[in-house]
This record gives sequence, structure tokens and C-alpha cells, in this order.
Amino acid sequence: MRKIAKFGLASGLACMAAMGVLAPVEAQSGKAAANRAGASAVPAGDWRTINRDLSSDRFSPLDEINKTNVADLQQTWSYPLKGFNSVVPLVIGGTMYVSVGTRVVALDADTGKEIWVYEEPKGSGPGGGMSGRGVAYWPGKKGMAPRIVVMAGSRMLELDAATGKKVASFGNGGEIDVSIAYGGVPTISGDVAIIGAASLESPQGNPGNPRAYDVVTGKKLWEFDTTPDAGKPFSDTWGEGWKDRGGTNMWGFQATVDESTGTAYLPIAGPAHNYYGGDRPGSNVFGNSVVAVDLKTGAYKWHFQTVHHDLWDIDMSYAGPLFTVDAPDGKQHKVIANVGKNSMFFVLDAADGKPVLPVEERPVPPGDVPGEYYSPTQPFPVVTPPLSRVEMTYQDMVTPEDTTPEHVAACRDLWQKAGGFFNAGPFTPFMFKAADAPPRSTIQFPGGTGGVNWGGTTVNPRTGVVFANAQDGSLVGWVEKVVGDKPYSFDASIAPEYDRAFIDGVGPFHSFTAPISGKYDDKGRPVGPQAPCYKPPWATLTAVDANTGKIKWAVPLGLNEGLPAGKQLVGNSGSAGPTATAGGLVFIGATNDKRFRAFDQDTGKQLWEAALPGNANANPMSYRGKSGKQYVAINAGGTIVAYALR
Repeated sequence: MRKIAKFGLASGLACMAAMGVLAPVEAQSGKAAANRAGASAVPAGDWRTINRDLSSDRFSPLDEINKTNVADLQQTWSYPLKGFNSVVPLVIGGTMYVSVGTRVVALDADTGKEIWVYEEPKGSGPGGGMSGRGVAYWPGKKGMAPRIVVMAGSRMLELDAATGKKVASFGNGGEIDVSIAYGGVPTISGDVAIIGAASLESPQGNPGNPRAYDVVTGKKLWEFDTTPDAGKPFSDTWGEGWKDRGGTNMWGFQATVDESTGTAYLPIAGPAHNYYGGDRPGSNVFGNSVVAVDLKTGAYKWHFQTVHHDLWDIDMSYAGPLFTVDAPDGKQHKVIANVGKNSMFFVLDAADGKPVLPVEERPVPPGDVPGEYYSPTQPFPVVTPPLSRVEMTYQDMVTPEDTTPEHVAACRDLWQKAGGFFNAGPFTPFMFKAADAPPRSTIQFPGGTGGVNWGGTTVNPRTGVVFANAQDGSLVGWVEKVVGDKPYSFDASIAPEYDRAFIDGVGPFHSFTAPISGKYDDKGRPVGPQAPCYKPPWATLTAVDANTGKIKWAVPLGLNEGLPAGKQLVGNSGSAGPTATAGGLVFIGATNDKRFRAFDQDTGKQLWEAALPGNANANPMSYRGKSGKQYVAINAGGTIVAYALR
């Protein structure tokens, strides 16, 4: 069962701040001030990458909006993107840049008015529309104007930042073909643009290797092999499974970079199949790893694997922010703080990848799928507990006091129908079910979208406190032998012979949820809103002190408005993440209740809330307009909405 620290009464200082007695910005140590000054060359009012800067801390140094006045925030403008995505805009010098569909748009960041629009011509090259995650910025150099760089499937395009016209000198008339598509945003440092690969999750398929290109010429600079060939270091962790292996890609939407050392930190996802690995025996390095490489050459420096032989689709969507901590050993360390879909919180030395806070290998439950390989141990942080639920027993089921009697009855019926849900703790693998055997379902936590997903974390580098949207998702299923052209199974001639199903063979997977009404229609579909069948909270905004590893506070994030009044604050979030500011605030959308919220960094108390036109499945950002005013903005269901003080 998850263990989290509950926040208590505000301290006297926090209360004084709330009354306006104290200055809005938290006290800074000498270390913190140096950390912030050395980490970013980005002007305070700019938001130059989707995580603000190359350190990926997603921290705005602006403090005009702070704990004493955030309640006065109001919407100042909105811009409909005319298409749904989870893009995070950039703002440079008061101009906002955003991608959607077949367009890239430049807006006045004070008003939302269009400055220019680039529209892909009909019949343009392969790759479809623009990245739904955002664009990148290159500041230019002598004789060359700044550029906007954007992925369009397998093409990388460059546009003049002032006019929106394609830069004809780049590649072939302003674009290059990178062969394997990428849905994220190029990570640009100097003249190097790093991209990942949307190579999908077929067990055999295109390599998921990260690659780098010259921003000026379009020339390919390097490619990092995530599944090392025979004779290369770590190839022996795959058996013969490295051959033509799919997955193991950098689908994460941007890398983290330390420009002072010329190091790029790449988030490498797990290999495919997601839930079967008998054809890839071993720990499968570099799967599920933060991999540090030389920015200019791609040469390997170090890696840290968070999951050995992934059988849970845990992936690695975000390397983590780069900042400095005062560690328990009495030394300052520049670190990467990594937390992913399994909600384990690792603090790694940025120089060599060694844990700054202790990590130990612990035995984990084995499975029984014929021919499968099971890693006997997995890495666990010693100090920080998992940020999400990682296990469940029948005693953890919801009660009528949690939700409704009808919901509880439906949950218990599902439990019985499944033959009981097997779970032996963290890293429980899906168990085997023979074709003629009765239901034997495994339940995994975190499952599906995981604990902390692609939205990643934010950190206040002045304090070393990291903030995460941690979900309590579940995944229910089993592994069974592939039979012919059965739905959801791969062709047995080109894939492993085991796949998966759910309870009655309809699947492949489901979460353990039931309708709050307890009712199903005549086709077996839930009537009305659903809710998880285990005790809430089902999502939290959590603060972790990376200096010590201790959880500072955790509060439910999001409402389930299908529940009765008084029971709705149970957590209801998606995959997006938070953003911190120097005003002592944490902003987050992410929830499925169409809300945008601000929380106190010190206590977790909610200080502000606004209704949105749609669910904000995107990370927020903050910037300064040409007017000098600070704004907070978020993409809410395909509309950019900006807020400022009255």
C-alpha cells in the first residue's frame, strides 16, 4: 500500500505570508541562487523550450504573480488552435509560438493576436501534420536569424522566427527527412538538434534510436543505438533479442541538457512487447534508462536503468530536471531527479549517474509464463516511498463511505468475475492463463498510464523541492497463448507466441473501474461516470524534497463530479504535469474536471482555481509579455488560455 505524508497545518511563516506580511518569494541559500544563475541563460520572461530551458526544471523565475495575489488572476485572452493536442507554447521576447494541425502560429503574447501563420501546402512531403507537443527555438548566430524548428512526422522543418517563412538554406528547401518519425520537440543546444523516434511498439520493427542533426545544414551528426549489437557493451543483456527489436525508443518529448559539460540526458523507453519478453532474456540495457551522452558526438557517458527487463510498459518518458541538491553526505551534487510511470523517485548524480540518495535492489515477484525471463530484483529508492499506489488486496476495495453502495457492489462483482485479482506487490507481472482454465486475472499498480507520465515533474531549484502529478492507475489482465488471428494478438509467425487478454477474452486490458451508478446497458457498457474500485485518493499532487528524499506533502488532485457531494475530492488526473514559479506557486491543469489550479509550494494548499473550456492535457507555462506583465498560460482542450493579474 502506498504511504504518503499528509500535509498538516500551515506554519506560522506560511500564515504570515498568506496575510501579506512576508515577501512572496521564498528565502534562498547561496547554493540556490548560484544554482539558478548557472543553470539557465534564458531571459527571465522567456519560455524557450517546452520545459522552459535545457535544464528542464520547468521553473519560472517570475514572481509578480505570487501567493499573496494569485487569487486575483483572471483570463486575459484565449486562442483556439482549431485542433486538439497537448502542445506547450514557447515565448521569446513577447512572441508566442505554437503548432497545431498543419500550421505553426506566432502570436502576440500579451493579446493572443496572430503575427504570422505558416500553413503546410497540400500535397507536402510525408509525415502528416505538425508535432502536437510544440516547437523548438534556435536563437541564431552571426549572419543567421533565429529559427523555429518543428517536427512534421518524419520531416524536420525550419521557419524564420520573424516571418514564418521556410529557411531555404536548411536541408532541402527548409526541411530534411529523418526517415523515422518523431512526435516530440527537437532539443536544441548550440547548433545541435536532438530528436527521438516514434518507432511504435512492435516486437520487431524500426529502431527507436535518438539522433542529432546540424541546425544550420541539416546534416546528421550522430545516432545512439539503444539495443546494442553483438559484441557491443551491454549486448549480452538481451540474449539474441537485440536483433531488429522494436520499442526501446526515445518517444519522450524532449531531452535534458547540461551545456556546461556538453551532456545530453536521453529518456529511453522500454522494449516491445510491452508485457512479454521471453524473446529478449536479460535486463535489456538501455531500455527504461536515463542515458547520458556527449551532446555533439552521441558518445556514451553513463546510464541508470530504472526497470530491468520491462514487462509492465513502464517506459521512460522524461529524463528529469537538472539542478543542485545539498545531499545527506554533506556535499552539493548537480543531479537529475527522475520519476516515471512506476512512481519510483531517483536522484542521480549528473556527472556519473550514481544515486545520490540510496537505491537498493530488492527481490520482486516472479511470474509463470512459459519461456519468460523474470528479473529477480528491481531498483528501489530507500528513502522515498513510491509516489503512487503499488499494490492491492481485497481489503483495499472501496467502501460505500468512499463512493456509493451501487459502485461498491459493481466492484465486488468484477472481483468475483475475474476470479480475484492477483497482486504480490510492486512489479507483479501478468500471470499465465491456459485457454481452458478459469479466469485468473492479475492487477498491476501503477498500470496503464502509470504513476508519473509524460508530463514529468517540475522543481524549484532554489529549494530542491520537486512536484509531481502522481496517478493511482491500475491495469488488469493475464498472458495467454496466441491463437491464430485472435483480436489484439500479433501474427504468431513474426511475434512471440504469448499475448494477453482480460477476464472474458475481450481486451486486451482494462483498469479496475466500475460505474458509480452500478448499472450497465443491454450491451454491457457502463452507464454514467466510472470510478476506480480501490480506496482514494486516485491522484495526488506530491512534493518531494530532493535534498533528503522525504515527501513534504501530498494532496488529492482533481474532482470526480460523478460522486455525491462531499466525496468528490478524490483525485482525477491525466498525464500532464505541473509548473513551479518563483512566486511560491505550483500551477497545474492535468485533471479531467476542466480546472486550472494553483497550489502553495510550502503546504500544498490550493490558492486559486479557474474553469477551463476543456481538459488541460498539457503542461502550463509562464512568461512576460512585451508589456512587462507576467502571464500564466495553458492549452485546454485545444485552446490556449492566458491569465494575468487584474
